[in-house]
Amino acid sequence: MRQGASTVTVRWPWIAAFGFGLLHGLGFASALREIGLPDDAVPLALLFFNLGVEAGQILFVGAALGLAICWRKYGPRLPAWGWRAPPYVAGVLAAFWFLERTMR
Repeated sequence: MRQGASTVTVRWPWIAAFGFGLLHGLGFASALREIGLPDDAVPLALLFFNLGVEAGQILFVGAALGLAICWRKYGPRLPAWGWRAPPYVAGVLAAFWFLERTMR
């Protein structure tokens, strides 16, 4: 990419998030219809599903931050390379799961 150029998703990342969220919601709505949920109940079911997902994310981030604060205050000091290990472990796991699912 040339200097100064930017994509729509770099300049306005909410557009990508909105698009993925919309597609996910439409897919979930069709799944709700397939299991027999009446059409008039789908919007309320989607609302509460999304509220539950958001609440779960907030609780998870809060718990992770709490653990990180406790670790920083009371936990042992990690060696310099210790802070680089978690991203590599996450990358290896992600690559493994990707290959496992695509090679089936």
